[in-house]
Amino acid sequence: MSPEVRAIDESEFPAWLRAKRVGFLRPPVVPDEEVADRLPHTDLSRTYGAFDRGRLVATFHSFDQQLSTVGGANLAADAVSGVTVSPTHRRRGLLSRMMADDLAAAKERGDACATLIAAEYPIYGRFGFGVADWGTEWVVDVTRAGFDRRWSGPGAEDGGGRIDLSDGAEIRKEGPALHRRLAAQRAGITDRTARAWDVGTGNSYHSEPWTEPFYAVYRSAAGEVEGYVAYTSDDRWNDAKQPVNTASVRDLLAVTPGAERALWRYVCSVDWITRVRTGYRAPDDVLPLLLPDPRAAQVLTHADMLWLRVLDVAKVLEPRTYAASGTLVLDVRDAAGFTGGRYRLDASPEGASCTPTDASPDLVLDVAELATLSLGDESAVRLARLGRVEEATAGSAARADLLLRTSLRPWSMDIF
Repeated sequence: MSPEVRAIDESEFPAWLRAKRVGFLRPPVVPDEEVADRLPHTDLSRTYGAFDRGRLVATFHSFDQQLSTVGGANLAADAVSGVTVSPTHRRRGLLSRMMADDLAAAKERGDACATLIAAEYPIYGRFGFGVADWGTEWVVDVTRAGFDRRWSGPGAEDGGGRIDLSDGAEIRKEGPALHRRLAAQRAGITDRTARAWDVGTGNSYHSEPWTEPFYAVYRSAAGEVEGYVAYTSDDRWNDAKQPVNTASVRDLLAVTPGAERALWRYVCSVDWITRVRTGYRAPDDVLPLLLPDPRAAQVLTHADMLWLRVLDVAKVLEPRTYAASGTLVLDVRDAAGFTGGRYRLDASPEGASCTPTDASPDLVLDVAELATLSLGDESAVRLARLGRVEEATAGSAARADLLLRTSLRPWSMDIF
């Protein structure tokens, strides 16, 4: 008999958490404190399980999310998380059933798109998801970076502000407004709830041991908070009694270029720190070229980050801004039937409209490729060369790049 797929009830939540742990290869023990902490913040109507003879063998969860698009508008998104299938029940279509139910509900709610962070690359393309942005982590050899190790704080080149040590309470107070300002500047930013700020600053239950980070806040010359960094450090010394410590950046958020430069200089100038791990950053982050010797920053990880599933073409393309004027007719293929069809995009710096049309197409593409283009990160010319976009009108891929690509690459700073 095929396993039953349905939303769970409150009594099943501990078993759901345990099944999720199994899927992610974590110890299958769920403390009562974790259940009590997570349950009030979980929408059980959007928390699915697959049951085989009463045993949970697959998990799936979604929640409301706001995703910044080009120009700072927010898209209503269905954020997908907690997706697992137990090793005893693989290849039985359980994920397909849960995903179909969730996306149908999201479409009914009127969400513009669905989002997720993929544990494995090959899984989600078949559901219409495409990679919307990428993340890069560098490790900086501070001893070779070329910074003046006698640096004593921001100068005129960094806006003339100052850096103060801080704590989690101040970050919870100042961080949300900073985060909203950053989302207005850059596509790909997902919203942070009050609970997310609590969890991210240690003001909540953690299933893993919590290490309190160091916090430093950048204030402008006028005293306005324009950024902060949170980082931890190990404690290592070599046989010559020399410190060889690594600072690991958990969060670095800046809304002005001066604040961003100053905070990176600060982290790279802390006494006893000889290496800095940056955490996941946008691939076009300023850091490598900020170093007098950019070779001191080596790429540790470069991988797909946010995956996007377009549920409504107009709701995704109309709110974003466009630096140029032009028209594109997109023939969008969607095997699931949520948003397939032909659309005319008329865009300019003054605004955009995206409406159904019978006109001849310029580009023919799957809904997953539209997702890849929608936040401005990917090139339609590149996708056409790969055979993933069909250029029905000569030169239309290049026109699409003029309209859709952005000067700043989108950046998803949070894993959810």
